[in-house]
Amino acid sequence: MAELGKDINRAKQLLDRGELVAIPTETVYGLAANALDATAAARIFAAKNRPSFDPLIVHVATAMRVHELVTDFPDQAQALAATFWPGPLTLVLPKKNHIPDLVTAGLPTVGVRCPSHELTLELLHLLDYPLAAPSANPFGYVSPTRPEHVQEQLGSRVAYILDGGPCRVGVESTIVGFDDGPVIYRLGGVAVEEIENVVGRVRVMTHSSSNPVAPGQLASHYAPARQIVLGNIAELLTQHPNEKLALLRYHKRLPDTPVPQIVLSSSGSLEEAAQNLFAALRQFDKMDVTLVLAELVPDTGIGRAINDRLRRAATSR
Repeated sequence: MAELGKDINRAKQLLDRGELVAIPTETVYGLAANALDATAAARIFAAKNRPSFDPLIVHVATAMRVHELVTDFPDQAQALAATFWPGPLTLVLPKKNHIPDLVTAGLPTVGVRCPSHELTLELLHLLDYPLAAPSANPFGYVSPTRPEHVQEQLGSRVAYILDGGPCRVGVESTIVGFDDGPVIYRLGGVAVEEIENVVGRVRVMTHSSSNPVAPGQLASHYAPARQIVLGNIAELLTQHPNEKLALLRYHKRLPDTPVPQIVLSSSGSLEEAAQNLFAALRQFDKMDVTLVLAELVPDTGIGRAINDRLRRAATSR
């Protein structure tokens, strides 16, 4: 089991030695290592069983540190950073040569962000290097939003879990690149509408790829062990009469239905639903069920990111 605590100096000591530390962010918990140390970064891929073609996101303490990592920080990217950092936004920019190719999956670009979590920001300010940190879970599985989620699945592969409590946002960062204008490569904690308020019209290119330019672009991802089927739950119930079922609902329980149900937000808050999504998917894996029937949420704001995660979770692996 990993050591668990709130000691940022202990986390720094281990990171300085090239070891892995799970860090809290406002989105999900990350599996962190020195982003400028290829050997340390390789430990991330090994611990997650992550394919080497899937790039990592690099975390910095301030927007000023980005200049140390990239060859170009265009005006639109700086405007987004000024608006949303610290926060759930990753920017894909042309990298400098000292960033190991392993971190960027051989791509000429690097994803960078400044996370909004007090403990991790304190840690980043202590370090003289940035942190590469994908989500702290086995590759393709549901991202962790609590320290116990990390302990359950990667506790034997991580030196330390920096305990920052439950994550405030609950889904990963929005990823924006700049290829003939702003492009959203992954829906996340900053809504499309919010991005467009700063930089104008954006393209959304979150399609799957065997060679992604950013994390979270594969068709099957964020997937629990239980099979997920999306649709109208009342209709789906009639189509699966012989399964051990559970239901994932947005904000209302389905009445007169004798199967386990999890409601993401009884108040109908998309923000609360996002916070609870990954924990709910993990909870189903502990139930004696064979199939989870789930419904999409309103496809607006952070609801788009929730629906994106649900669709990827439901894709056959």
